[in-house]
Amino acid sequence: MTERILAAGPLDGGTDRPPPARFAYDRHTWKEIAHLLANLLSSLVGFTYVVTILFLGAGLTVTVIGLPVLAFGLLGARQLGKFERLRARGLLGVRVDEPSPLPFRGRGGFFGWLWMALKDPVGWRTVLYELMRLPWAIVTFTVTLTSLFVLWPVLPFLARGLANADRAMVRALLSPSDELERRIAELESDRGVVVDTAAADLRRIERDLHDGAQARLVNLAMGLGLAKEKLLEGQADETVAAMVDEAHGEVKLALQELRDLARGIHPAVLTDRGLDAALSSVGARCTVPVKVTADLPARPAAAIEGIAYFTVSELLQNVSKHSGARSASVDVWRSENRLLIQVWDDGRGGASLDGGTGMSGLADRLGAVDGLFVIDSPVGGPTTITAELPWRDRTEEAQPVGGDLRRK
Repeated sequence: MTERILAAGPLDGGTDRPPPARFAYDRHTWKEIAHLLANLLSSLVGFTYVVTILFLGAGLTVTVIGLPVLAFGLLGARQLGKFERLRARGLLGVRVDEPSPLPFRGRGGFFGWLWMALKDPVGWRTVLYELMRLPWAIVTFTVTLTSLFVLWPVLPFLARGLANADRAMVRALLSPSDELERRIAELESDRGVVVDTAAADLRRIERDLHDGAQARLVNLAMGLGLAKEKLLEGQADETVAAMVDEAHGEVKLALQELRDLARGIHPAVLTDRGLDAALSSVGARCTVPVKVTADLPARPAAAIEGIAYFTVSELLQNVSKHSGARSASVDVWRSENRLLIQVWDDGRGGASLDGGTGMSGLADRLGAVDGLFVIDSPVGGPTTITAELPWRDRTEEAQPVGGDLRRK
């Protein structure tokens, strides 16, 4: 039902093609006449704008503000294109998708923004559309206005022919970039997210090593050094025994911290037993009772498996810290070529991407691998978060050296 509703258009029959023209003036004919008469004013505004920004930007290129003026002008041209698509959709019934916004985030500051705006194909096609429209608008306005008084019996057919030319221009010049161009822009944006995420993970690992295991190992070395000095001095008493015992405790704590750090990088249970066992382990550590259900016919690729694990781990941490829930559940299953994850809890709700609980970071990570992240969390609960990842089959991979040593 949802797909049918979305597919229904503004015209009869759920299509952007109007019914055949006829001598009677129906509502489609009047909309086409209104569009043709409004062409002149709309085109005058658009033509004046694009000519101004082109000449102003070109004339000022000898200064430092020329290119920024042209870049801002192209961003404004995008808004003109948005208005023309809206007008065509309302009066001509042309369904044209809105182009994706420019991914300025993580583009290297001002110069990255400037280069992206200057090479925006949507802005340049809108400029071309407005330049071509003025002569055509004069023709359509003149023919339509004259025909209203002179050729009104055949005006529906004239209006249909002129409006069809307008439809063709809108589809050709105001449609979004082709799929390949859009995907390139998305992948470029996702690459920046992946790089930032990897850098953040490396900083976290470095911080954990410096503040945790490294500090304990330094204390261990100092304690063993003092014990060695006392032994060399012949003071093998209870003080030396206490120092050795304290050093032994530091060793155990350092090993535990190193294990926790290794688990945070890639848990051993995930490598050895797969996603089902790893998620059950995460659920057992959660402060809220969690029911884990995994229905997977096979193990996905290691990278996808790792992202799924850390996504659920982060979500269950949020359940423990912020939800106030009494129970939660995790469901993982495969649907065709997608891996689906759903985390539910009966807490207070109100979760959002800007709530400061790491949701936006999760959404960025999943988006970087062509995934989806959907939050359904009304105030008062319950909260249902759905994550979707592309399914990639696991290939035969060499076992990690650390895993071999551990088994031995």
